[in-house]
Amino acid sequence: MKVIPERSNVSAEIFHNEILPAARPVVFRQLVANWPVVQAGRQSAQALADYVRQFDRGNSVSTMFGPASIKGRFFYNEDLSGFNFQQGTAKLAAAFDYILEYGGHEQPPALAVQSVPTRANLPGFESENRNPLLGDVEARVWIGTAGIVAAHHDPSENIACAVAGKRRFTLFAPDQVGNLYMGPYELTPAGATISMVDFDAPDYERFPKFKDALEMAVYADLEPGDAIYIPYLWWHHVRSRAQMNMLVNYWWAPPAIGRGAPRDAFLHAMMEIKDLPPAHRDAWRVMFEHYVFKADGEPGAHLRDDKARHCWSGRPRSHPQRTRRPFPRIRAELSGALP
Repeated sequence: MKVIPERSNVSAEIFHNEILPAARPVVFRQLVANWPVVQAGRQSAQALADYVRQFDRGNSVSTMFGPASIKGRFFYNEDLSGFNFQQGTAKLAAAFDYILEYGGHEQPPALAVQSVPTRANLPGFESENRNPLLGDVEARVWIGTAGIVAAHHDPSENIACAVAGKRRFTLFAPDQVGNLYMGPYELTPAGATISMVDFDAPDYERFPKFKDALEMAVYADLEPGDAIYIPYLWWHHVRSRAQMNMLVNYWWAPPAIGRGAPRDAFLHAMMEIKDLPPAHRDAWRVMFEHYVFKADGEPGAHLRDDKARHCWSGRPRSHPQRTRRPFPRIRAELSGALP
């Protein structure tokens, strides 16, 4: 594995004009070191809890709870019929109390508060803790005991800021999907498909190509105040190490005006194309390369009429909603679309 490159003194302009288009991970040391929440976390776990509580509206938030026996690794049960943890909701204040009480144990029960949108749940938090690289992108808060998040990816750009506790991020480019041995799409711990490999004890007989993934991996150890840019659809495995850990992240993607979610199109293609005869799949591969990935340039560039060229965009002007039709069969039949 290689260390993720670091940048300092990065402005919003540099980030958006240089780093974002390059689509490669970057670490920003002490980017948010001056945040009040980071400074509170450096004082103590109690000071951190007290600081966040002053913004808390008392809403229930999404949580995952697992016994000490899972050692912080939120994952499937043995037969993949469910998980080794319980999903539920809790008040943020109660979650902080639980972590303060049990987080210091040698092998504590695992608790993770997941992706709390700050504007509805912690109003005022963003105004005191602003990301200097982004504009109007909502901050989300994650807190928990020491834990492990399996390798997964998100259909978004991502900046993650370490607030309290040390974290190791291990990243893989999208093309490593075949070496990471992904789990089922129809049953996931938190919405995203995850790698089935235990990074602490890889089973190389079952997952031999994982060695190739590790050779291509990049990693970074983040201290409080550090931040990392995770490009769109990059796989990332995250380990948090402290009694109390807190992270603030930001997800965003280009505006989706007039089109649906790429993931829906991907799942639909899996259902309708994956099991076609090989020759048919090959034919569709060519069509996708030409019309979707523009391997030969703009598909309609040879057409003189502007309206005709627009049709090749996949979003006809007269029926802008056609490309946004839902695929009701996808989730009902998805388990049959996977090997």
